[in-house]
Amino acid sequence: MPRVELRNYKAASSPMETLLRLFKYFRHCAPILVAAVISIAVYAAATIGSSYCMKPLVNLLEQSEIAPNETYAKYIALLAGLGFLYLLSAVTNYLLNRLMLECSTVIMRELRSELFAKMQKLPVSYFDNNTHGSLMSYFTNDIEATNELLQHSITQLMISVMSLIGTIGMMLALSMKLFAIMVVLAAIVVLIVRITTKVSGKSYREQQKHAASVNGYIEEMISGQRDIKVFTHEKEVMENFEPINEKLRAASTTATTATSVVGPLLNNLSHMFYALTCAIGVLWLTGEEVGGILIAFLQYIRTFADRVSQISEQFNSIMLALAGAERIFEVLDMNPEVDEGKITLEKVENDYNWVLPDGKRVPLRGDVRFNNVDFAYVEGKPVLKDLSLFAKPGQKIAFVGSTGAGKTTITNLINRFYDIQGGEIIYDGINVKDIRKDDLRRSLGIVLQDTHLFTGTVMENIRYGRLDATDEDCIEAAKIANAHYFISHLPQGYNTMLHSDGANLSQGQRQLLAIARAAVSEAPVMILDEATSSVDTRTEKLIEKGLDGLMKGRTVFIIAHRLSTVRNSNAILVLEHGKVVERGDHDDLLLQKGKYYQLYTNMIELS
Repeated sequence: MPRVELRNYKAASSPMETLLRLFKYFRHCAPILVAAVISIAVYAAATIGSSYCMKPLVNLLEQSEIAPNETYAKYIALLAGLGFLYLLSAVTNYLLNRLMLECSTVIMRELRSELFAKMQKLPVSYFDNNTHGSLMSYFTNDIEATNELLQHSITQLMISVMSLIGTIGMMLALSMKLFAIMVVLAAIVVLIVRITTKVSGKSYREQQKHAASVNGYIEEMISGQRDIKVFTHEKEVMENFEPINEKLRAASTTATTATSVVGPLLNNLSHMFYALTCAIGVLWLTGEEVGGILIAFLQYIRTFADRVSQISEQFNSIMLALAGAERIFEVLDMNPEVDEGKITLEKVENDYNWVLPDGKRVPLRGDVRFNNVDFAYVEGKPVLKDLSLFAKPGQKIAFVGSTGAGKTTITNLINRFYDIQGGEIIYDGINVKDIRKDDLRRSLGIVLQDTHLFTGTVMENIRYGRLDATDEDCIEAAKIANAHYFISHLPQGYNTMLHSDGANLSQGQRQLLAIARAAVSEAPVMILDEATSSVDTRTEKLIEKGLDGLMKGRTVFIIAHRLSTVRNSNAILVLEHGKVVERGDHDDLLLQKGKYYQLYTNMIELS
């Protein structure tokens, strides 16, 4: 089935826009953030204050006219004050890191919850268009990168920014002349950072995108290892992996190179300005406290350079995290599955009714009609063309035809996994677009060829069809599906744990559980999509018995490659190229000696 891209119509955000949007999540931990910011402010003040203590210490040593005892007392007091500031900075440094760790875990919880909730609201087309690995990359690579930003990089960024502001203020207070040198340094730093941000921001976005592609490819190949080894395609798999892996390497190299040059460049600049300030300060400064002012100013230059260097060191993780956060926000900004339906489904005892907006009730009978339906997964490549068909209540309607004829597409349109481009689908006289999707799908039970079982007990997997079903309901559904016998012989019966998509069961047993799950849902209409195509003949007979119990009294749509499974259908529709070319029961179609006759007598193959 062709895949459809779900487009995100919101333009990609800049790193600053992404950062500001991420900051909004701090509302979930506002008290913790306030405490962390206070700790950061105290830490920055203590660090700046300890540097300023160098000025009176140097000046004290230069003042020889002060009595030795008095000098000693002042010297001890200054050292005690300096020690207190160092202790204060150590305590607040621990506090701020602990508080930011707490804050980041809260925000990650909220982001994961929002992302997972958004995934539940996206249409099936989105999941058809993306591999499991690329989808999981949002919850692994992107979330972890964002967590690193909040837990470490943002903390260091806030410390550095506060320290830089305080340092600049102290420089201005010490010497306006020497500060002029710092203005030149700051201008060069801003220019370097601006150029680097432009280059690395794009590269980090590419890196995250290619990382998702690599994860998707690896996930697909790992899950298909048995087939790869059977057909000895290891070499071809590696050859296909190399270009994907190379794109990730190239993007990572470009991004890392752009940001890695910042640290050494700024470090060398700081050394140059340190020496320049020392030389010019001796010539420019006059007065008795020249030594103290110069030493303190040089200390602030070192602090300034250290903070800028710390920012540059965090730059890689910041840009990587912002690229990850941007990908997360792109998903959060995607258009959810549209549901304009207002008609709901009501069940009273064993009767189902459609409830119209005006309060009127229409009995659910299972009358489904396609009227001149046109549909295409990709524009310009129609799958169904002017298709019309009907299923009367209680009828079994079978679809046969070659692969790509549109059989599965029809069932996808009944439950509105996709919406049609032309015509209409009528369900009990109601256009399906007017029915709320949850209620529409609740009226339909589906048994697919590829059965998915969840980690949990057999009972829990059957109950997935209707969460409020009792144990007795689940056991009765298993009996209808002809699954009770094999379940009773499992080690813990209905309490047997299933793992890895039911790997401890056979394919036939998994299929019987899927039928039991559909049976417990009590849906009035059933869709059976090649439910017996991947099992042996003996198991097929067992499953067919289960399906007979499931189909009793229901409108049923059957898709099958094995024509023996559709012989007792009320109507068999032969599809070719998105159109119904023949319709009738088994005997009628054989008498027509058309396409179905050719398929049934093996004159042509059903592929």
